[in-house]
Amino acid sequence: MDDGLAPPPLLKRRLAEILLAIARDESRERVSVADLVTALQDRAFGALMLIFAVPNAIPTPPGTSAILGAPLIFLAAQLTFGRKPWLPAVIANRSMLRADFAKMMERVAPWIVRAERLLRPRLGFLARPPGEYLIGALCLLMSVILFLPIPLGNMLPAVTICVLSLALLERDGLWVLVGLVLSVLSAVIVSGVVLVAIEAALLLIERVFA
Repeated sequence: MDDGLAPPPLLKRRLAEILLAIARDESRERVSVADLVTALQDRAFGALMLIFAVPNAIPTPPGTSAILGAPLIFLAAQLTFGRKPWLPAVIANRSMLRADFAKMMERVAPWIVRAERLLRPRLGFLARPPGEYLIGALCLLMSVILFLPIPLGNMLPAVTICVLSLALLERDGLWVLVGLVLSVLSAVIVSGVVLVAIEAALLLIERVFA
C-alpha cells in the first residue's frame, strides 16, 4: 500500500541499496561502469574502488589482479590529487548484462550491509579533504602492490582497499585508522615475500652456476 512517502534520494541511501536499485532496474538491459559513476556521483570513488577490490580479496584465477588493478590505480591516483572521478572510455564503457549484475549484487550486497552496520560518521576529518587525499595515497600504494604479479600478494592489499573505501563512503575515520594499519601490514608482508623470492632466485642462480 502506498503510504505517500517518497523513497529517500539516491545519494542518501546506503551503498547496498543504491547498487540493488540499479540491479533491479528492468528498464536497462546492461550496466556499465559509466552507469555506476553517474548513479553514485560524489560517492563514486569509494564505491568503484570497493567494487574493483572485492574480487581480489578472495581467491581468483591468475591475472584477475592485473585486470582489476589498473582501474584501481587510475581511481586512487585521482583521489590522491583531488580530481573528480573519471575513467577512460575503454574502462567506462565496459558493461555486463543487468541480470548478471543483479545475481552478483544479490551475493555481495549482504556482506556490504553487514559492513555498513559497523560504520558511522566519526573522526570525520580523517575521511574528508585533506585526509581524503591520504586515503587515496594509501589506496594507490595498495593498488600498485595488487597489480604486481606477486603470488598471494593481492588479497591483503585488496582487503585494505575495501576497508578504506567503506571508510570513505561513510566518512568513518576509525576505519581509516584500521585501513592505515592494514596498509602498513600489507607493505611489510609483501616486502618480505619479495625479499624471500629474490633471495631464493639468487640462491638458485648461485647453485646453477657454482
